[in-house]
Amino acid sequence: MDFDLMTGGGSWAETAEFARLVETHGFSGMVFTETSEAPWMKIAAAATAAPTLHFSTGIAVAFARSPMVSAAVAWELARNTGGRFRLGLGSQVKAHVERRYSAEFAPPAARMRDYVGAVKASLRAFRRDERLDHDGPYYRMNLLPEAWAPPKHDFGDVAVDISAVGPVMCRVAGEVADGIHVHPLHSMHYLTTRLLPSVADGAAAAVRDPSEIDLIIPVFAAPGDTPEARAPLVRRVRSQIAFYGSTPNYAYQFDDLGFEGVTPRLSGLIRAGDLEAMSATITDEMLEHFAIICPWDDLADRLIERYQGTAARLVMYLAEESIRRDPTAAGRWGEVASAVRNA
Repeated sequence: MDFDLMTGGGSWAETAEFARLVETHGFSGMVFTETSEAPWMKIAAAATAAPTLHFSTGIAVAFARSPMVSAAVAWELARNTGGRFRLGLGSQVKAHVERRYSAEFAPPAARMRDYVGAVKASLRAFRRDERLDHDGPYYRMNLLPEAWAPPKHDFGDVAVDISAVGPVMCRVAGEVADGIHVHPLHSMHYLTTRLLPSVADGAAAAVRDPSEIDLIIPVFAAPGDTPEARAPLVRRVRSQIAFYGSTPNYAYQFDDLGFEGVTPRLSGLIRAGDLEAMSATITDEMLEHFAIICPWDDLADRLIERYQGTAARLVMYLAEESIRRDPTAAGRWGEVASAVRNA
């Protein structure tokens, strides 16, 4: 398994400096989120500073951009990283797409299927494999004069991944994506009984081998040699699980494990603004399913035991926060990275 770090990035200079640190300590790569800022320039800064790391967006908001724009940026990043980039796309949520980006959202799964098809058609045209001619229900693209096509390069087989949670989007991933960005709020029960069967259904419909679809899995890992040392990250894990878990569409994540009624409770608390009560709702028993909390020396073994054979890339959700809080933790994360990558 590859061993990546999740980041939102800072300034270009800060991102470059941190990328060098990540590279020095043996991580495989960095996964850049898109929240308040677009990820592209930060990836360029990081890639220039750390020429062996792999980079991905996890995720870039798809519907806010033309598929041609997403494909063109991915093409340029693949060229300039020597193929060390894969494009991760996500639908985001309806309110953000429609009210923040002023773009169309519905129907998200069908639209994402067409969007990925349009991106891949663009990439084939960039490779000069075929003329651009995508005629889908939401995206129609058939004009790419040679003067406007990006230069050919040797790294044109760009992987296109999507985020997927529910069964319909997971089936879409099985049909058209090269990989899946799994949601950080997941249990192994969810992966084995919900996500993987849906991916397999989609792959079968497209006559694909589901084993060829990479799972890119963010992990809530909170290591530390004592409970006191682990406490700050554990607090972050509880609050983040509570935040994600307040979304009604994720209720089954708790219900399937026997924690019925958790999401309605969290939804009520978030509306009331009671963040402390939200965190307190996430019990130690829940953390056993949704996180890995352990001494440093046990972390690599716990990650390997849980995810080997399932994940292509593990992404440490809180590693950057851990390192920025305690710079000496970088070396400990490096030890874990080495053990996981060599397993």
